[in-house]
Amino acid sequence: MRLILNGKPFEWHTIGQKDFSGRLFDQHELNDYEKNTLIFCHEWLSGKNEFELHTSGSTGIPKPVLIQRKQMQASALATIRALQLEKGDKALVCLNTAYIAGKMMLVRGFEWNMIMHVVTPVSNPLSDFSPNDRFDFMAVVPLQLQSMLAGNKEKLPILQNMKAIIVGGAPVDAALQKKLRIIRSPVYATYGMTETVSHIALKKLNGSDASDVFTVLEGVEVGTDVRGCLTIQGEVTGNEQIVTNDLVTFTGKNHFKWTGRIDHVINSGGIKISPEHLEQQVAHCFYELKINNRFFVAGLPDNRLGEKVILVIEGNPFEKAVENEISDHLLKKSQVYTVPKTFYYLPAFAVTATGKIARKTTLALLA
Repeated sequence: MRLILNGKPFEWHTIGQKDFSGRLFDQHELNDYEKNTLIFCHEWLSGKNEFELHTSGSTGIPKPVLIQRKQMQASALATIRALQLEKGDKALVCLNTAYIAGKMMLVRGFEWNMIMHVVTPVSNPLSDFSPNDRFDFMAVVPLQLQSMLAGNKEKLPILQNMKAIIVGGAPVDAALQKKLRIIRSPVYATYGMTETVSHIALKKLNGSDASDVFTVLEGVEVGTDVRGCLTIQGEVTGNEQIVTNDLVTFTGKNHFKWTGRIDHVINSGGIKISPEHLEQQVAHCFYELKINNRFFVAGLPDNRLGEKVILVIEGNPFEKAVENEISDHLLKKSQVYTVPKTFYYLPAFAVTATGKIARKTTLALLA
C-alpha cells in the first residue's frame, strides 16, 4: 500500500524497514512535520506497542498519557465498523499527527489498508487538491470545515461523495451546522479525548437523521458518577474506568446528550448555569445577526451574586446597540439570570496547540 505525504509517495514496506530514516530522510527533502509523521508511521508499521501522547491542554496543563497499541487498534476498528468503511478506501489526513486525532487517522488507514493522503494541517485542507480528487473519509476540526465551505466553490465536489466526515476538537456551532445542509456526505460530531484514544461516540450533524444525541461506539461501556458526569470503560481505555468532568443526560443505554463541563458551571446567586448551553443560544443569535467573531461564556467573581455571567468576544468591541440586541435576543430564549451582565473583548484568544480556545488562559488576559 501507499501513503502520499504532501504529494510525496511512500510505500508502507519501505517505511517499516529498520533503516527507514537514513534511507528516506537522505533521499527526500522533508520538513519537520513530514519527518515526525513518518517516524510515527515507522513505529506503527514496525510493531511498537506503547506510545506516549499528550493531552491538548484545553482544560488544563497538557499532560503525557501512555497508550497501548491494542487500545488504538480497538478504537480504529470501532470507528471503521460504525462508519462502514472498506479496505482500499481513500482517507484524507489533515489533522496534526503529533496529537491523538491525527495519529488515529493514520492508525485507521494502516489497520484497514486504506490509501492515505497526508497533508500538513491548514485551515482549508482542500486548497491544493483538484475538484476531481475524491476521498472516502476525512477528520477535521470545525475551523477547517468552515474554511472548506467558505472557500473555492469549485472544490465542493470533493466533499460531496464521502462515506463519512468526522468533526472534533470543539463544538460545531449553529451557523456551521446550517451550512452543512449543502453537503450530501454524512457529517458526524465526535466525543472523546486523548485518554479514550480519540472518540468513543458519534452524533450525526446533517441529513434527515441529524440528531443532538451521541451514539456510543461498539465495545465501550458508559455511565455516570454521583455528579452526573460521564464515565467510560472499554478496550480503548485499557479496561480502566475513565471519569470525566462532562455532564451528560442519557436518552438510552448507549445514547447521551452532552450538556457541558462541570468545571465550567457558573454559580450565580445560587443558580447553576451551564455556559455551554448558553453558548448555543449566543451562536444562534450571532448567526441571525451575521456576526462571525469567536466567543465563549464564563463566570467572574461578583460580590453580590458570587459569580456573574459574562460574554467574552474576540475582536473589536461591538456598538452598544448591537450588545443590546444580543441581550434582547437571549432574553427571549432563556431566563433573565443567564443573560451576560458584561461583554468583554480581546484582540485574540489564547489557544492550545490544537487550536482549541484555552478558556482559563484567555480569562486571565482580561486582568
